[in-house]
Amino acid sequence: MRKIILLYLLLGFSMLTQAQEETKYYLPRTVVKLTLLIEKTTYTPGEFNQYSERFLKMSQGSEPVNSYRILSTQMRTEGMADPDKEYIAKTDPKRNIQAVNLADDGVLLSINTEPRKTEKPTHFVAAPKPATLNSRDFMNQEILSAGSKAKMAELTAQEIYDIRESKIMLAKGQADYMPKDGEQLRIMLKQLNTQEAALLQLFEGTTICDTLEHEITLIPREAIERQLLFRFSKHFGMTDLDDLSGEPYYLTVEDLKTTPTIQVAAEPGKKDKNGEAIYVNLPGKIRLTIQNSGQTLLSDEIYAAQFGHIEMLDGNLFSKKLQTSIVLNPATGNLESIKTDVLK
Repeated sequence: MRKIILLYLLLGFSMLTQAQEETKYYLPRTVVKLTLLIEKTTYTPGEFNQYSERFLKMSQGSEPVNSYRILSTQMRTEGMADPDKEYIAKTDPKRNIQAVNLADDGVLLSINTEPRKTEKPTHFVAAPKPATLNSRDFMNQEILSAGSKAKMAELTAQEIYDIRESKIMLAKGQADYMPKDGEQLRIMLKQLNTQEAALLQLFEGTTICDTLEHEITLIPREAIERQLLFRFSKHFGMTDLDDLSGEPYYLTVEDLKTTPTIQVAAEPGKKDKNGEAIYVNLPGKIRLTIQNSGQTLLSDEIYAAQFGHIEMLDGNLFSKKLQTSIVLNPATGNLESIKTDVLK
């Protein structure tokens, strides 16, 4: 008998603990992620660069050069817990809150339903580069055994002219050894083009293009006018803010003073006397503009939690007579959807 009583006491204590359960949550502040795709071009002079004009009538740069340019700019938003917006979701016999779903940092995502599925950001992946040609693999014995670099350059240039002549004769159908069909002709021309490119780069040099991804994180807090955001140089790429070799790019944040509306908010001025309310953000719309002295790199409008205000939902939404589920936007904390069913 004592065991039965003890069991009931334990069950009662467990139910009481469950009834008094509290979940701490945060509303988010909106973080802006700016992603720049930057093309880096690297020029390396060829081994026979100094003889380009003499043997091939070509004028090439004699020094290695790096150059950069911005290809594209993209912007996305994320949410992060705002320590100034910490609240408690209570579960008690008078309230029908069965599940509170939070992000890893405690931001409220949904109540009584699954949160919105969000895709993880995808980062740029460069395409595989073609294999670099080794020019010496295409040199004949006469070139390799030449006694000086000047003589090697002269013989290489002559080989290039001979390759070009062979391509012309093939195209005219006047070559000594004509291919039997179109496929053979294509293969022969491809081999000649590869050989010419490998030898030509000894004079022209090589140019390699790489695409780099650079991410800038912003947390706009107030309207600002042309605040220095980053510096970019066509010779060095992204530079430090105090490095004057980079051209300045400025950020302007305009508060458009627009917020969405929801129909389930409590009456204005109504207070949560029992600490049982659920709070959401009503974000404000802002316009972000990024520009330098001559052009606008990006201009876009977004909703940001820190430019709006907090709204308390009607306390009756989570009464025992209703089954209410809500989903919040993870970046702004705005109420995205609400579903309410009357329980019988």
